[in-house]
Amino acid sequence: MGIYLSTPKTEKFSEDGENDRLRYGLSSMQGWRASMEDAHAAYTDLDKSTSFFGVYDGHGGKVVAKFCAKFLHQQMLKNEAYLAGDIGTSLQQAFLRMDEMMRGQRGWRELSILGDKINKFSGMIEGLIWSPRSSNGINRVDDWAFEEGPHSDFAGPTSGSTACVAVIRNNQVVVANAGDSRCVISRKGQAYNLSRDHKPDLEIEKERILKAGGFIHAGRVNGSLNLARAIGDMEFKQNKFLPAEKQVVTANPDINTVELCDEDEFMVLACDGIWDCLSSQQLVDLVHEQLCSVRSKFLISFLISIVITVIVITWYFHR
Repeated sequence: MGIYLSTPKTEKFSEDGENDRLRYGLSSMQGWRASMEDAHAAYTDLDKSTSFFGVYDGHGGKVVAKFCAKFLHQQMLKNEAYLAGDIGTSLQQAFLRMDEMMRGQRGWRELSILGDKINKFSGMIEGLIWSPRSSNGINRVDDWAFEEGPHSDFAGPTSGSTACVAVIRNNQVVVANAGDSRCVISRKGQAYNLSRDHKPDLEIEKERILKAGGFIHAGRVNGSLNLARAIGDMEFKQNKFLPAEKQVVTANPDINTVELCDEDEFMVLACDGIWDCLSSQQLVDLVHEQLCSVRSKFLISFLISIVITVIVITWYFHR
C-alpha cells in the first residue's frame, strides 16, 4: 500500500464559527494518504481582540503537525513580544520554539502521546516521574528542559510539518509561513499571496542550503525533502555552529503584515493539495463564485473534494 491508499478516505471533519468581527469555515479530509497528517487551529477569540488560524501539513507522520496545532498559538500568547504588541516577532519566536520544545524527555513524551505510542494517562505518569520537584516554588510547567529521564537526549523528530498561520487583530493581518502551505487574500476579486512557497530551488533558500552544507537534487534538499523550511525534520538541523535560521532546513518563517481595507473580501489558508490543482487566482474565482450563492460551510464541502485541509475566513468588522 505504501504511503497511498487504493481508495481514498472521504470522511470529512468540518467546523465553522464567528464573532462580531469575522466568520470562518474549515474542513479536512485524509484522502488518498495512508494516514491523516494534517492539523489545524482556529480560534476566533484567542484574546479579546485577536483571532488565530493555522494549517499544518505534516510529512513522514502526523505528530509534528499535531504538536504545532496544540502548542504554537500558546507559545505566541506567552511570548514577551506578543505582550508588547509585536505579533510578528512573537510568531517568529513561536515557530522556532516548536523545534526546541520537541527535543528532550518532555518533547519525546508529548510526541509519543500525539503519535499514539503511549496513551495520555501513561504520559501523565511519566511527567510526574521525571518532572523535577521545585524547592524554591518556581513554576517550571513551560520550562521543558528541566524534565529529565531516559529520553533526555532525544534530538527531536525526523518527521516534520509546514506551518501557515494568520493572526487577525483589528484591521491588521499578520501571516507567518514556513513551507508550502499558502495564505491568499481576495482584494476586489484579485488574488494576492500573503505567503511564499518555500521550495529548495528558490534562490534565497538555495543559498542558505548550500552555505549550511546541504545540497539540492531533483528539487529536494539532500535529495529527500521537497521543502526548504519546515518545523521538525531535525536531521537537517544538526550543524551546531549555525543558528536555527541558518540551518539546511529552517523553521524560521516569513512574516507578512497587511492592513485590511474595504476591498478585501476573504482569505484562504490551505495545504499544498489545493495548490497542486488550482492557482491562487483560480481558487479566488471559485470561492468568490460560491460565496455569492451559498454559505461558507457548503463552500467548504465543495473545496474539500479537491483539497486536504482548508480554512476560509470572511470578515465584516472593518466595513
